[in-house]
Amino acid sequence: MENIIIGVAIGFIPMLVLLIVQYSKHTAKTKAHKQEIARLKSMVTDRMDLESEGLSKLKEEINELRSQNENLRISLRGYAQKPGRKEVARLHVYQQAADRLTINSPGFGAAWQAALKESEDEFEKTFYGVQPFIRRVIPLKSSDARVVGQLEKDDD
Repeated sequence: MENIIIGVAIGFIPMLVLLIVQYSKHTAKTKAHKQEIARLKSMVTDRMDLESEGLSKLKEEINELRSQNENLRISLRGYAQKPGRKEVARLHVYQQAADRLTINSPGFGAAWQAALKESEDEFEKTFYGVQPFIRRVIPLKSSDARVVGQLEKDDD
């Protein structure tokens, strides 16, 4: 019986040593895993914080751009309603129509250029020299017939 106890003791001691070694390895691995999990958690938390800051900045920028867009829309509407805007747009339409007529109508171009030159000369005279003073004192009405009559005289 003694031999059996000695045999069991000899088998039990290496098993106990092996169990202690395996337990210490398992503890070390568990500790390493916990450290890795903690490191990954901190990385994920940092990334989420950065993305959260980025999203909040983007949302603020979007709101700011929306308010600027609204202000610009209101300003544009107000600018379009200022006196003289409709007249300028109408003059632009007239200019395009005159350009098209100049290109498409063979006789219109020369007459148009002559009328334009006379109108520019008359416009300059109305703002500079003696004629503005006379017009203030004696208002004269000009008609289209007079302009056409002067064109006929210039063509002869």
